[in-house]
Amino acid sequence: QVPHAPSQPLAGSESRRFTNKHSKKALKASLTLGILLGMFFVAWLPFFVTNVAQAVCDCVPAGFFDVLTWLGYCNSTMNPIIYPLFMRDFKRAMGKFLPCCRRPAEPRPSAISLSMRNSNSGPRAATSLKNVL
Repeated sequence: QVPHAPSQPLAGSESRRFTNKHSKKALKASLTLGILLGMFFVAWLPFFVTNVAQAVCDCVPAGFFDVLTWLGYCNSTMNPIIYPLFMRDFKRAMGKFLPCCRRPAEPRPSAISLSMRNSNSGPRAATSLKNVL
């Protein structure tokens, strides 16, 4: 047996609030991942199964194979729609760069500020592993 070290428990309501908040986030993340993976399998699994069948027996009509290929392509076009619907961080990041998604109060980043941010030139605070962590 491992001795149990006494610790300071959180207050009852604060502990429940903390757990409830994290469980909601975990549920939402699981839902998003489930939808993305489900759509991926529905769209691409028939293509890959048909591809293997075509290699083994050469019995798949070309038109059917083309339909399954385009089904996979449709899945790829759905990802940019699904991500903003379920992920707030993704929506904020896209809003910074797409004029149609920007809020009126947000200033548009200039090309100079973007290039300065992405280059190694210009003043920069000293970063170390200690500062990053």
